[in-house]
Amino acid sequence: MSATGRFAPSPSGDLHIGNLRTALLAWLFARSSGRGFLVRIEDLDRVKEGAAERQLEDLRELGLDWDGQPVRQTDRRALYDAAIDGLVTQGRTFECFCTRREILEAPSAPHRPPGAYPGTCRDLTPAERESRRVERNPAIRLRSDVETWTVRDLLHGEVTAGVDDLVLRRGDGVPAYNLAVVVDDGDQGVDQVVRGDDLLTSAPRQAYLAELLGIEKPLYAHVPLALNTEGQRLAKRDGAVTYRELTERGIDVFATITGSLGLTGSTPEQLLDTFDPAALPHAPWTFTPPA
Repeated sequence: MSATGRFAPSPSGDLHIGNLRTALLAWLFARSSGRGFLVRIEDLDRVKEGAAERQLEDLRELGLDWDGQPVRQTDRRALYDAAIDGLVTQGRTFECFCTRREILEAPSAPHRPPGAYPGTCRDLTPAERESRRVERNPAIRLRSDVETWTVRDLLHGEVTAGVDDLVLRRGDGVPAYNLAVVVDDGDQGVDQVVRGDDLLTSAPRQAYLAELLGIEKPLYAHVPLALNTEGQRLAKRDGAVTYRELTERGIDVFATITGSLGLTGSTPEQLLDTFDPAALPHAPWTFTPPA
């Protein structure tokens, strides 16, 4: 498949209406541009038993379809390991023994965002690395040679953000999200990534990693999030927000989502006739769960 979009949920629980809104938008962006559409289960972490199957069922209930069978990241470890091994061979990585707390508490350069990796383990000597391996299994980090990277986003224009020495493989041996998502998109021919705008600043670092791996960078479209009544990102703890909960309360989930986007139609296919990315709202959508 030469041109493809995708939706890639983590099976940590049922999808809420904000997730489903993003899924519908990803489908519309892909299908309206003649692309294929894939679903990928990002199950390297935060997995709840049965959640993936329930998520797929909810997507079908919403009227979405996809090409082929959904793939699971846990079945693709060999691809991630090969990509990491290639970067190690090229000398583009280093072992990191820092805990998350140590990174957060370490002083960082003024131009780096809070929590950016401060370079603590970048230049350890072989003896220092050997000594620290006795205490802790190292993570593998990318040895970045840029401080920022720029991507093109359909809704936000040019976006430049910081690039630090991102983790490729965690200390427990699990491939990191940023590495896995880049490898997956490259392997699956994904050239259009539509997702929530909370991930907007992650796009430049992922595009930089794609450049190093020889993977063509996708075209991005980061769409506004659904928020709760307090202006925070909508979550399942906010009440009745999942497809099943809302349907049981008589809420037409599809109509609610399309109304929030200013779209008209009773099926995803009908929306394609008038779908215009330029006309989408740019502000977040506040959703009030029913009592």
